[in-house]
Amino acid sequence: LNFTGSDTLSAAYYAQYELNAGKPVANSIPASEHSVMTSFKTEQEAMVAMINEFGAGVYACVMDSYDYERALRDVLPQVASIKLEKGGFLVLRPDSGDIVESVLMGLRYAEKTFGADVNAKGYKVLRGCGVIQGDGVSYASLQRILQAVLEAGFAAQNCAFGMGGGLLQKLNRDTLSFATKLCHVVYEDGTKRDVMKHPKSDSDKISLPGILDVIRNEQGIPTVYPRAESGEPHKDNILKVVYDHGKVPASKTRSTDPLFNVPGASSTRPLLSSPEALAAWPLFDEIKSRVQREWENLPKVHDPVSQELRDKIKRVRASEKHFE
Repeated sequence: LNFTGSDTLSAAYYAQYELNAGKPVANSIPASEHSVMTSFKTEQEAMVAMINEFGAGVYACVMDSYDYERALRDVLPQVASIKLEKGGFLVLRPDSGDIVESVLMGLRYAEKTFGADVNAKGYKVLRGCGVIQGDGVSYASLQRILQAVLEAGFAAQNCAFGMGGGLLQKLNRDTLSFATKLCHVVYEDGTKRDVMKHPKSDSDKISLPGILDVIRNEQGIPTVYPRAESGEPHKDNILKVVYDHGKVPASKTRSTDPLFNVPGASSTRPLLSSPEALAAWPLFDEIKSRVQREWENLPKVHDPVSQELRDKIKRVRASEKHFE
């Protein structure tokens, strides 16, 4: 058990420089997340890039962007030789589905791919590989996972766990089902690709593909639509861009400088918003007031995804092999 591992940069920074005389209080490892995995055309390409860059040390790779079991069964063996050549320690990360079964599945496929040794207590220890569970971890679920791991004959040292809001009141980004995901990629050769995360083991965790507009419907309810093929935002789009390949403009508490003319920026990048829509961060009180006003006017149940976007999701899924 240790508390030296953390990905909470703001807290680690504050503790280091305000509470510990500049000495580091936490560390982390290179770890992919879904935007990294889906930005590559295949999961195999993503894993190879990860291994080539970080494979000599400890690194983690999320495995459920599309189909967790398929990634373990088909993709992991395809990159095994490169992983073994680099000699580092690969941590497999599930992020959806039944948390007990997800950990066990990761252990079993890792054993099949890399092998395992039996320790002095009679439990299997994977060779150069492990599994980390960071989704849905609580004191109770942690006990269930470890009990199942031991009953399956694996040593507890094969598993790592991440816990954030579960240590407190479990108020986190999942409380309002909020997440930021990659939706559109422009590659160096100019090729454009709409991408989405769509875990087979949890349909509630899908992301939306392509550049999007949010437009109020006939009832005034914000609804998400795919942006037009031209790349121009809809005239009624209510999204505001406060960051676009450059510096973040100052909040209204200070003067806003013209920070959006980024030297050397590509002229072929997609137009995310009209120049007049680039805005400074509003004051917190303004955001709070707007959220309160919107919240009071919204129905208790509403599907914010337009039919046009649902049709696009079907087209994206049909066009990529990950979803077969």
